[in-house]
Amino acid sequence: MRRWMRTLAPYATLLCAAAVIFAAVHVLFHGGALPASAGSQRQIPVYSVATDEKKIAISFDAAWGAEKTSEIMDILEQYDIKTTFFLVGFWVDAYPDKVAEIVQRGHEIGNHSTTHPKLSTLSAQQIRMEADTCADKIEQITGVRPTLFRPPYGDYNDTVVTTLRAMGYEVIQWSRDSLDWKSQGVDAMYRQVTEKIQNGDIVLFHNNSDDILQALPLIVQKLEKDGYEIVPVSQLLLQGQTYVDHAGVMRAKEENHAGN
Repeated sequence: MRRWMRTLAPYATLLCAAAVIFAAVHVLFHGGALPASAGSQRQIPVYSVATDEKKIAISFDAAWGAEKTSEIMDILEQYDIKTTFFLVGFWVDAYPDKVAEIVQRGHEIGNHSTTHPKLSTLSAQQIRMEADTCADKIEQITGVRPTLFRPPYGDYNDTVVTTLRAMGYEVIQWSRDSLDWKSQGVDAMYRQVTEKIQNGDIVLFHNNSDDILQALPLIVQKLEKDGYEIVPVSQLLLQGQTYVDHAGVMRAKEENHAGN
């Protein structure tokens, strides 16, 4: 028995090292919570979309503050861009005029929960309540019920994803984090978004971050110069039969291979 364990020890070390490398690479290129491993049966949110088109989505999470929201939409309007705002229920309560303005100006609204909790700590019933209460608030103001959901903090587990998908939501993460919440300055935000951007990426911003009004025009100009079309998240998602692979990439079903 001991000889058998000594024989396997080097292989165990190699497997552990490989797991650490995979985690580091994923965080570097994708950001957000780490998806499950390839051999897992976990349900994974959409981090990005497999597409040959030079198309990406930018999105804004709104939970605290609204002073810059209209100015963000002014900038987007200059470039004829529509995008997605993920709203928290208590933000909707505080700024109903902004909620109405987002829709009136042609942008998309996604659900970002009612109280911004870590959903992985909640039961399925509590998750449904978080989603339904926020959706009710949004629908009451806009007449439109959201179909996209972004978990607060990028935090999820099997219960979160399966519960929300059973409610008709597509669960959305991000593959490119602007890190605007760190307040590292315009240049840092610009590099974080524009360097290594790829077709099908979903970019995360926040509607009231310190440098968003200065950085956003520069980022949009660079992305458009590089030939990217910027669309709301729902317009980036694939239609028809799809699946989300172990890395969080939404793919057309015909791309699926045996065993996936």
